[in-house]
Amino acid sequence: MIEWSIHLVTELLKTCRDILPIAVTIIGFQLWVIRRPLAHPKRTLIGFFYVLLGIVVFLEGLDMALFPLGSLMASQLTSPEFLGINPASQPVSWLTYFWVYVFAGSIGFATALAEPALLAVAIRVEEISGGTINAWGLRIAVALGVALGLALGTFRIITGLDLSFFIIAGYVIIAIQTRFAPKVIVGLAYDSGGVTTSMVTVPLVTALGLGLAEAIPGRNPLLDGFGLIAFASLFPIIAVLGYAQIAHWLASRNSPKS
Repeated sequence: MIEWSIHLVTELLKTCRDILPIAVTIIGFQLWVIRRPLAHPKRTLIGFFYVLLGIVVFLEGLDMALFPLGSLMASQLTSPEFLGINPASQPVSWLTYFWVYVFAGSIGFATALAEPALLAVAIRVEEISGGTINAWGLRIAVALGVALGLALGTFRIITGLDLSFFIIAGYVIIAIQTRFAPKVIVGLAYDSGGVTTSMVTVPLVTALGLGLAEAIPGRNPLLDGFGLIAFASLFPIIAVLGYAQIAHWLASRNSPKS
């Protein structure tokens, strides 16, 4: 118990060091540029402490649970016993790893829906748009994009294909979609890629990618294990633009013609 308390205090001090520039910037601008005192200094101080404590506990949870679980699932899903193969006597097809793609897509969908940043953006967008953009519709579109991206990203790791090919092709698709999508959704779609790569998604995706690269013969964790987060950022943009285009097409189709 004493050892754990010392470790917790150490991590809290490290987090204070990391958060300090943010606090200095905000308070410095408030006091010396805007030249107004903090409205509620006591409440602000307590809030900063809660943030520090939450980050420390969250990071501890990552080390204790999420990172090990992601690596464990990757190793179990790619083990010869689970796949029912003998790699030494037969070549392994990319189709053999079907359940890896299903797991990656499922975990991508679930984590995107649970992402606090996406929830906050979706609720705010629904309020600003007056209900024109549905919060649940946006969240589902983003989650489907993350699911597709992670499934394709794990396919890339397993096959060893070049990452740049997928990223360039993805942005070509986005550029074409941007040309024809409703302009009101373009900025939101581009932001949707960023809000998915936050505190819930990134740890599991990173652990999954590194675990796969370590478990697949011939893969290098440093070269092949990273890049999944790029897929989790790229494909939600495609999904939201597609969602907007389909919704716009349905609305124009159902509108009465003059």
